[in-house]
Amino acid sequence: MSNKAKSGSRTQAIRSTDSVEHAVQRLVLPLIVGVQATKAGMLAFVHQLGLAALNEILGTEAAALAGAKGKHASGRTANHWGTKHTRLPFGGRHITVKRPRVRQVDGGELELPSIEAFREADALPMRVAEQIVLGVSTRGYRRSLEAGLEGATDDGTSKSAASRALIAKTAEKLAEFAERSLAELDLAAMFLDGLSFGEKTVIVALGVTTKGRKVPLGLWMGSTEDSVVAGELVQDLLARGLRIEGRMLFVIDGGKGIRKALGDVFGDRAVVQRCQVHKARNLKSHVTKARWTYVNRMLNDAYRSATFATAKKKLQQLTSWLERNAEQSAAGSLKEGLDETLTVLRLGLSGALCRTFATTNPIENMNGTIRRVHRNVKRWRGEPMIRRWVALGIAEASQRFRSVRGYKSMTQLMTALRADPKNMEPVSQVA
Repeated sequence: MSNKAKSGSRTQAIRSTDSVEHAVQRLVLPLIVGVQATKAGMLAFVHQLGLAALNEILGTEAAALAGAKGKHASGRTANHWGTKHTRLPFGGRHITVKRPRVRQVDGGELELPSIEAFREADALPMRVAEQIVLGVSTRGYRRSLEAGLEGATDDGTSKSAASRALIAKTAEKLAEFAERSLAELDLAAMFLDGLSFGEKTVIVALGVTTKGRKVPLGLWMGSTEDSVVAGELVQDLLARGLRIEGRMLFVIDGGKGIRKALGDVFGDRAVVQRCQVHKARNLKSHVTKARWTYVNRMLNDAYRSATFATAKKKLQQLTSWLERNAEQSAAGSLKEGLDETLTVLRLGLSGALCRTFATTNPIENMNGTIRRVHRNVKRWRGEPMIRRWVALGIAEASQRFRSVRGYKSMTQLMTALRADPKNMEPVSQVA
């Protein structure tokens, strides 16, 4: 085919493509516009129906108290007494409506039952919290709502109003989370990890029941992730009724403060697994860059071993290699807590269950949701604010919780923990 013919074919193909795009635009764009218009119209229709129903309810209640309007009734104890502008929650905002007033014959106004019911069922704080979780800032809350009602004055959508509603809802979530009883939980394991908020650190705890279900337990705040803060968190869990009978598996990131707190409170009942991912990350910071690929391969090979003895032997060989090759700091990092990075193998766990409890990934996923929820916060104004936002993030993460991977094999873990020969009393009685 000649160059001219090829050029003509390409031009024809381009024109064909352009014509298809124009056809799609002509057909699809009106549909999109129509859908948007229909949605807006439907929302307005639903809102108007809701407002009409509300007016009907209020009118019926007024008639029940004062009789039919404009008709004589003997023995009447109350009279219709005009209307009054009243503020009520509606559609993620507050609207002002005209409601009928009823006054007793001997003086004093009667409250319509539905008015108090609407006020008590104020969904505005929840709506604000839902929007914030989805990434809407308090400044943008008004724009995130559907169109308002025609003929009704609305408010409660400003930045300050949204902030007040958010504070109310996050305080409620914090109270639910931090004060609820833990007495009914039957735990097999617990994940502990810290989150940084400026100069503050929040330690959060995530439990795993004997059935493999994830349960958020609590949070505690301090200036650092030290043993005192971690100890206070654990003591708070015990004070709220958490029972530790026999041994329990604790998965931590390797922080010395949390590890010390577990030893101080639980003694040998704390079976500790240090996160293998954190250990690899720490080791990488000490190893010469050119050697990291080899070291990482050897490390993973050890962690994937079938038995504790094999894995420990491979890690000891890697430690010796690091020392022979002038990587003393890396060798020291690997030695520190070496056995506790292999606890899952020492317990005889295998498959998905072993991988689940070898790292802090389950609680890291929850922490990721907490970070996503507060990503629009520009400045932290004290510890109460931090605690409220963390509680909101935990509540959001909890809605998507599933059982841990390998939950069908939880009997492996329970059997291994109960194999201890000592007869132990519940920690809640002796701590």
